[in-house]
Amino acid sequence: MSLRQMEYLVTVVEEDSFTAAAELLGVSQPTLSHQVKALEAEVGGALLERLPRGVRLTAMGRAFLPHAERAVRSARQARRAARAASGSEGGELHIATLHALAVGALPEVFAHWRRAHPGVRLVVREYATGEELCERMERGVADLAVGHHPKDWPGPVVPLGREEIVVVVPDGDPMAGRESIRLEELADRDWVRCALEPVVDGRRFVDLACERAGFAPRDGVHTEHSSTAVRMASAGAGIVITPAHVAAGHGCAVVTLDPPWSREVVAFSRVALTGAAAAFVDLLGRTARLGRTEASEGEAWGQGSVETSAEDEAGSVRTMV
Repeated sequence: MSLRQMEYLVTVVEEDSFTAAAELLGVSQPTLSHQVKALEAEVGGALLERLPRGVRLTAMGRAFLPHAERAVRSARQARRAARAASGSEGGELHIATLHALAVGALPEVFAHWRRAHPGVRLVVREYATGEELCERMERGVADLAVGHHPKDWPGPVVPLGREEIVVVVPDGDPMAGRESIRLEELADRDWVRCALEPVVDGRRFVDLACERAGFAPRDGVHTEHSSTAVRMASAGAGIVITPAHVAAGHGCAVVTLDPPWSREVVAFSRVALTGAAAAFVDLLGRTARLGRTEASEGEAWGQGSVETSAEDEAGSVRTMV
């Protein structure tokens, strides 16, 4: 079997269509079909079930696909790394991250990068949860990831800092002028809840923390994303607890918690960071709006006796910079 044949199979699965895959790859549909059949003959069975509309992986295909994806993406990453190391123009750096970090902590970093490295394009893939981010990185979707510390990650992990967790209230709220607030003081407020809040022992971390403070949060609005929750809170729909970088620029007031809450942010990769990837991580450490890397004396947001698990299986959003 050839790497090209595996790339054909991966593209057919991603596009859910031989026609669309052939157009994307720049080959004829008969050529694409022939190469996939040749690959199936090599492995000894059908990898795809051809449907009237689309395709479906067989049991053999489901077992084969993750390895084919890693091979194809590793080859692409090797080419990008070599071009970046040589200083070649027109290269790409693929970055996977969480949606909240993409909209909060990273835009200024991307702007700095574009000014310093105009010849290297960034391809950014956003994911809803840390679990999905790690799973995608294991499958080789990007050169590096920016997120929260992954459990038992086999590759390099570089600490970048800590994101401060704050309470968001609308301007003019009685709490808006406060420097800090204790969690129990929020017992009588309506809350905006985000589906992507950290989960510990099968329960949302906010629920556990409020329970320890002697109350249950009074839910008013439920949203899918942290950026939407901040907009809701700034409009007066309720308060929300979120990373400070997500709240920045939304015309709202933020109040720190007493004791403070924070969470570590790291960059991680499957292989040693070199070339453009190493340069980007260095830039992240210098320009991302994150606090000091040492854990504070306050609460570790989303961390308890067990590792934080992901609750939402939302898909990814792919953007180009």
